[in-house]
Amino acid sequence: MPRLTEAQKSERHERILAGARRCFARYGYEGATVVRLEEEIGLSRGAIFNWFPSKQELFIALATRDNERLLVLFAEEGIEALITAMTEDDPDWLAVYLEFGRRLKGDADLRERWKSIAPVDARQRSRGWIEAGQKAKRLRDDISADDIGRFLGVLLDGIAVQRALGFDSPAPEVLHRLARAALRPPSRSGNPQKRSPAA
Repeated sequence: MPRLTEAQKSERHERILAGARRCFARYGYEGATVVRLEEEIGLSRGAIFNWFPSKQELFIALATRDNERLLVLFAEEGIEALITAMTEDDPDWLAVYLEFGRRLKGDADLRERWKSIAPVDARQRSRGWIEAGQKAKRLRDDISADDIGRFLGVLLDGIAVQRALGFDSPAPEVLHRLARAALRPPSRSGNPQKRSPAA
């Protein structure tokens, strides 16, 4: 069998990931059997699992890519762009995260790995966006950058859950306003200032 060129390897890798994402979104994590993955991707199980040792590793590779994409978006364009991206993502794909979450609850090693799937550079850039906003007084500094990051995680997880379960969520513009209000530096009187941060 002829060896693949680097361009062919890259194309094969992308083909597997794109097909697997469609398969997971259509059938869920458990329903995305090896046979269905083969059909959706158009490759044999040997060709697929030559790149990824298991279905779990294939899903984690997709989740890692999603995580990096969202962190880079946040670092470069801010919270509003991130919220908009979450409200536009495929709800069937988001539902797969909820299904996979059951595995995280019972597997401590997998949970620790899941926490670290975002590339260090992307995490640092996102934290830098928060710290720069605090220094410029666009974001509140009475709460740590880590806690602001966790708050944003809760907000985005909430959007994902609502959309995955088929519930209506507020329009992106409403979510933008609420996020800005929550992150706005408090005034000296303790009430939020009226000026809007460039978040």
